[in-house]
Amino acid sequence: MTCDEIIKELKENASEKHKANVVKMGIPAEHSIGVSTAVVRAIAKKAGKSNELARELWISGYHEAKLLAVLVFDKKTVSHEEIEKLILDVQSWDLCDHLCKNLIIKLKGYDEFISKWVASTHTYKKRAAFTLIASSVIHNKVIANDTLDDYLHIIREYSDSEHEHVRKAISWALREIGKRDFNYNEKAVLLAYGA
Repeated sequence: MTCDEIIKELKENASEKHKANVVKMGIPAEHSIGVSTAVVRAIAKKAGKSNELARELWISGYHEAKLLAVLVFDKKTVSHEEIEKLILDVQSWDLCDHLCKNLIIKLKGYDEFISKWVASTHTYKKRAAFTLIASSVIHNKVIANDTLDDYLHIIREYSDSEHEHVRKAISWALREIGKRDFNYNEKAVLLAYGA
């Protein structure tokens, strides 16, 4: 499938209801096609893996094409430099989380992004750092206690964000750590309530 064919198919599956939902998230109407995530995932399966196609979809400007691009990127060959470029284009919490949960967390060395982005003034880089913490805790069933303690330290040090989208990701990361076991539940509660 080509980029043009994919965008044509996205438009053929568009609805005003889905477009209104995307616009509510702050995506300008001209950058929204208005399709469900299920449609995006179905087209991504047909498209297969191709970094070149993913780049074309990403630069098309359409929100849904960017969501689809994340699924088309090949985690085995996408570079950290490319991820650094992609994150600069993110302008919504859903694309940020989608990029983190469906691509970045699957890369070797994804934790480098946590340490690089957590102190960023770029809203979605900072949100991405905490989304990656939450995703790491969810998916890594053998995560070391030292890593969890490092994550708690990061949350303690960088949890002063005024941006709602960052605060929600911080809260999410802290809740996921608290679910690990009784000990980390206590640590997360103490951190959350400043005890």
